[in-house]
This record gives sequence, C-alpha cells and structure tokens, in this order.
Amino acid sequence: MSRWDDEAQYDRPRRRTRPRTKNRPAHDDASTALVTTVDRGRLTLLVRDPDGDPQRDRVLTAMKSRSLGRKGVVVGDSVRVVGDRSGDDGSLARIVEVEPRRTVLRRTADDDDPVERVVVANADRLVVVTSLADPPPRPRLVDRCLVAALDAGMEALLCLTKADLASPDDLLAAYRPLGVAAVAVERGGDLSQLQQRLHDSVSVLVGHSGVGKSTLVNVLVPDAMRDTGGVNAVTGRGRHTSTSAIALQLPAGGWIVDTPGIRSFGLAHVDPGRLIGAFPDLDAATADCPRGCGHTVDDPECGLDAAVAADRVDPDRVESFRRLLTSRESQRGD
Repeated sequence: MSRWDDEAQYDRPRRRTRPRTKNRPAHDDASTALVTTVDRGRLTLLVRDPDGDPQRDRVLTAMKSRSLGRKGVVVGDSVRVVGDRSGDDGSLARIVEVEPRRTVLRRTADDDDPVERVVVANADRLVVVTSLADPPPRPRLVDRCLVAALDAGMEALLCLTKADLASPDDLLAAYRPLGVAAVAVERGGDLSQLQQRLHDSVSVLVGHSGVGKSTLVNVLVPDAMRDTGGVNAVTGRGRHTSTSAIALQLPAGGWIVDTPGIRSFGLAHVDPGRLIGAFPDLDAATADCPRGCGHTVDDPECGLDAAVAADRVDPDRVESFRRLLTSRESQRGD
C-alpha cells in the first residue's frame, strides 16, 4: 500500500446526506386557524370546531415553520397548522402555510422608510378612533389613516369618542364630503350604532393613545380586559396601554382587532396616483388630465378643476380629496 493510500484510510469519512429537494410536504392533515395574537415569535391561533360548536373551538400556541422563511405572519392571517394541535398547556403547533390575504393594512415608520409594516390582514373595515377632547383631535393623522384604508381597499369608519366633552359637528362636517361613515359616542353612552356597523365583519381599530380605544373594546367585548390609561397632563399625549395587536370576537358576531396607540402613520407605500381610484366620480373627472397630473391644487389643467367649473362634481368633495393627498406631507399629523 502506498503512503497516500495509507493516509487515505485515516481521512474523515464523508457525510452521507440526503439530496435536497424542492418537493415540500403536502400537509394534507393540516388544520386551518386564525391568528389572534403575535408575541415574540409565538402566535396564538384559534381553530374552529368543524361542527360549528364554539365550545369546542381550540386555542393553540404555534411558531412559524422554517419553510416559510422570512414571510411574516400577522394578526388576522388565515394559516394552515400541523403538529400538536391539542391546545394543552405546553403544546406547540407549527404554521406551515399562510393563505392568500383578502386585504392588507400597511404602514411605515415614516414617509421615507422603504420598510412596510403589516398592521393586520383580512380586515374589512378600518375604524379610525379619535377623541373630540382630552386629547384634542388630530385631523391630519385621521386623514393619513383614511388614505391607508382606501389604499388597502378597506371600508373606513370614523369613530369620534368623548362627545360629552365637545361637539362632533365640525369634524363630521370635514369628512362628510368624502362620504366617510362616522359615529359619535359619549363616555358610558350607548354603543348600539357602532355595534351595528361592526356586526359580522372584521374591523381593526386604529388611533393615537388616550382616545379611548381600549375602553371601547372593553365595552364591546366584556371579557377583553384591555388595559386603559389617561392622558399625560404635561405632554397632552395619551399613555400607551395596548402593547400588541389582538383579535377579539364580538358577542353578536364578527371580530375587532385592537392595536397599540400610534404616534404617526407613514404612507411611503402609498402611490398617490392610486388614491383617486377610491372615488369613482372624481376618477372619471380626471380622464382629460395632462400626463403626470397629480390632481393637486397646484397642477395646471387638472380635470378636477374643469369638473368643478362645469358643476359636474362637488367642490367640497374635491377639496377634501386634495386634503387627503397633501396629508402625506405631514408625517406626524399634529
């Protein structure tokens, strides 16, 4: 035996590994579940009883499968899950697939941030909660939330809280030309009008801290037990009480998603050219706009101005739409 052969017999043996394959398991036995909370890599899921008995619904704790890679999983997602689905203490299931989303509500940290953050998936309605006093309303932030809802193809609802402290008339008048639905509620007052609008749908509540969002949730879902907080007497800003989004089932049917209070709502992901598509009457009036028209008051020969002059569209509606466009220029919405 040569020296080389003699040394070769002492070489580290080669690892015998199975060749990689792109074929993934079908997971035919996977269950469909709704993501209700996400907390530091652990997700809470609800698995419905196949016979429709709510008493037999299961609440699971799960984690993402490695096969999902960097794909995010958020509250509102419908997912397919395998593994231990007993729901027992200490059990851990595994999410292997995120089903296609119907709607996606996004925001960015600021208007120059290229990173989109998904707030919630598969919601039908964005409820913009703002107080009429203590703290005072921030219309530009409301405008930005409405832009995000319209861009996501979601219905928008304006919920004005603390109507016992200030009149809602001025704020209602500001959004009436846009056709945005609105409800005004008093502290400790009747919420039946709001409950009717939320019935049998998925609604996400968004607003800055201190506007009474968690208080609303505690009334709408009596066993929610969401923390509530007041307004800082020095800064005039609300104290953050909710720290993560959570989906809660309404007693009469439907879901609400409570989200942490926001300071700002970045719109870097929104193309202003898409926004007008949410207003079919105004969109039709821009057919003769010159190329590159931004539909603002500073754009020459904008079709909206011609339509107003010809009395084909409501001038207040055009003004309100243009206010939404310019809301992108003020990140903090103060």
